[in-house]
Amino acid sequence: MTDEKFQNKYRIPSARAQWHDYDGGLYFVTVCTYQKRYYFGSIFDNQMVFSPIGKYVVKCIEELSAHFPNAEIPLYVVMPNHIHLIVAIDHETKTNHDICRDVACYVSTGKTKNETMALISPKQGTLATIIRGLKSAVTRYAHKNQIEFNWQPRFHDHIIRNVDECNHIAEYIENNVVLWNMDELNK
Repeated sequence: MTDEKFQNKYRIPSARAQWHDYDGGLYFVTVCTYQKRYYFGSIFDNQMVFSPIGKYVVKCIEELSAHFPNAEIPLYVVMPNHIHLIVAIDHETKTNHDICRDVACYVSTGKTKNETMALISPKQGTLATIIRGLKSAVTRYAHKNQIEFNWQPRFHDHIIRNVDECNHIAEYIENNVVLWNMDELNK
């Protein structure tokens, strides 16, 4: 916890690496459901059986590049209460939003507020913006279809630094369903 306040509330410091801007690279991302509840389905005979919201999560992940042209998901797994993704972000890919790179540029209030928001808002095309978009789409779907659902706040990411690390993570993702009984997220 920090002593800094925003809108009279304490802010939790970012878990992101301060030396990295997250607008390019390869990342291993884990996003959990609220209180690790089994919203996305269940595992039966070493196969993931998806609930309707679980099927929608798969659809959103597979269509993510259509919404974020600078990002690809080469490998993922949807588990009963979390998802694992490898997210590849190409910082060279340009989008229509590059004219105004900050998410805050789309706020239509006074200049002072835009400047403040630009300092604290995730930048367009960054990992945080991509994951926020995925989480928002799933949440909207759940609310629209009157499905009880919540995400855990935030997400965990790991910057993948070399091929060996990427191969190890890929093997973990590919075997996640089969090894569910030993998974720490299986409560």
